[in-house]
Formats: sequence, C-alpha cells, structure tokens
Amino acid sequence: MTDGFPAPVAVADAPLAATITRVAELAGKMGRELNQVFDLRRLSEASGVPTDVVKTLLEGRPAGEPDLQARFLQRLDLLRRTRVKPNGRRYTQQEIADGAGMSRQQAGALINGDRRPTMEHCDAIQRFFGVHAGFLTAHDADALTDALQRTEQQLLQDYAGRARETVPASAASAGDPLARLLQNHGVRGIAWRAAQLPSDKHRDKVTEWLDMLLESVKPNES
Repeated sequence: MTDGFPAPVAVADAPLAATITRVAELAGKMGRELNQVFDLRRLSEASGVPTDVVKTLLEGRPAGEPDLQARFLQRLDLLRRTRVKPNGRRYTQQEIADGAGMSRQQAGALINGDRRPTMEHCDAIQRFFGVHAGFLTAHDADALTDALQRTEQQLLQDYAGRARETVPASAASAGDPLARLLQNHGVRGIAWRAAQLPSDKHRDKVTEWLDMLLESVKPNES
C-alpha cells in the first residue's frame, strides 16, 4: 500500500505550514487525492528526509534535527538506494569517487562516516547524483518545504493547462484590456510566473494586483 498523508494539519514550521496549505488547496481544486499529492515515499525521495520524519513534520509534531554529519549520511544512503544505475544496481564507491572527482579512499571514508563532509564534497556528490544544491545538508523542514514547493509548481502547471481560457480575437482587437491580458499571457503564464516568485509576500502582491485589475476592468456594454 502506498504511504500517504491523509489531510493537512497545523504544522509548527511556518514556511512548511504555508506550503502545505497552498498545495492542499490546489490539489482540492484539481480533484487530486491528498494521499497521492502528499505521498510520504515520494516526498522522502524528493527531499532526502526519512519517511517517518516526513510524516511527523506533516502532522505538526517535532521530529528532532540530526546534526550535519547524521543528515549527510542519511541522505547519501537514500541517494544510493533510490538513484541507481540503469541496470538497477547501486553505484559503487569507485563509481561515486570517479563521478565526484575524489579518490576512492575519500569516498569510502565519507560513505562510512569516518570523515566529515565539506561543502565541496557535498556539491560534488549532489552533482553526481543529479540532485539540487543543499540536498545533503538542508534542515529537514527546509528540505521538505522545498520538495513541496516543486510539487506546487507542477500542480500549478497542470492547473493552468486545464484552465486555459479561449479569448475571442474580436474582443482583443476591440480593445478589451482584460481580453488582451488573457490573450497575451493566459492563465498558464500568470500561474507559472507566480509560482517562480520567492515568497508568499511576493505572491500576495500578484494576487492583490490581479484583483485590482479585474475590479477596474468592466465588460464592454453593447
């Protein structure tokens, strides 16, 4: 059975809570099942956070925070289990060493926990496995927030694709400003650009601006 998160609840971490709320609301608008959108295994693989910790954080309970060494080892082990070769086998220490530009002895010491990683080590290993910067080092709540924000961006793209609005060319050519806005940018373009903004404050500004624009634009009366 697929692990999943049944419903959003109060979360102590404010950015994580805000992201969960947005994702849940968007999923509801699209008719998506929350246990699929908040699938624990998928979120764990995307964030590097252990499945039980993902569940605890989503439930709003304190999960503790491992130190940098422990986080690095947890997430490197997850990468080795989930980012495998085309034949389904794990990358060997030698292959990781070659791909990350370090000696086999260095790679082995890092994998076995005998050596503390530097940022250069982390960057090199992240590039080898094709994951984003900070995957091996971010705090658990931050890592989960980042993974959910990527889910949000994908949902926004899907939602915008569903919500395409067809604007008659005659309306745009007649000088209707709302028609021109939709013709030039469309729901897809507006949603995608909003998703790229760095914070809720910026997104709120976009919402405020659009509300003001829609209030000011009145349909042409015949």
